[in-house]
Amino acid sequence: MVRAHRRRPRTLIWRNILLAGEPGAGKSVGLNNIVAHGALCPDLSLWLFDGKQVELGLWRDIADLFVGPDIEAALLALEQLQAEMDRRYRELDRVRRRKIDRRDPIDVIMVVIDELALFSATMGGKDQQEKFVRLLRDLVARGRAAGVIVVAATQRPSADIIPTSLRDLFGYRMAYRCTTDSSSDIILGRGWASQGYDASTIAPQERGVALLLAEGGVPRRMKTAYLTDTQIYSLVDYARELRSRKTTA
Repeated sequence: MVRAHRRRPRTLIWRNILLAGEPGAGKSVGLNNIVAHGALCPDLSLWLFDGKQVELGLWRDIADLFVGPDIEAALLALEQLQAEMDRRYRELDRVRRRKIDRRDPIDVIMVVIDELALFSATMGGKDQQEKFVRLLRDLVARGRAAGVIVVAATQRPSADIIPTSLRDLFGYRMAYRCTTDSSSDIILGRGWASQGYDASTIAPQERGVALLLAEGGVPRRMKTAYLTDTQIYSLVDYARELRSRKTTA
């Protein structure tokens, strides 16, 4: 994962990430970079939601939960995450602390959702879609201090898929090539395109290139590394070994 600021190293914990862009722009490349980073952390639990099944499917052997194109299963999983988040906050309140840290005997949970639109606007009925967005918004809004991190991606950057009330909760936003400047602003925030930070100006051949907005800074141009299926399989094998060492330690 390319750092947004060279002088101030940043960690992924306590930071939610939104990725969006047109099909073929490289969104899934960036998503797999982030999942790979999480997979190699033995103290991190992967909860994967993939409406297409194949983008995140290569990681499912080391995932603690994998949800495919099933809105009911997705809602149940988010409700379980919400309950776990509330349980962690009750424990933090009991010990009079504000957030978890590496000394705690619990794993960070990274929730990864590929193609957000499938769960929020396509599958199931309107009530189910609205419930999915409501549960997700709660996790993004309250989960960080409890060690519940959300990484969400979509190839449909529109206001009905990424409501402003949800988008503004993501501290990190990655805008891959978009078809219009307004779509770029839906991802990064209103007004950035008029200041020259416009993902619609990224050339079609620049796959994997994105504008990254990181917590109150200005968008920075970056590129994510493409991982082949073979490379992902190798990373999965290595991640499995790392996790087995933790279990037997």
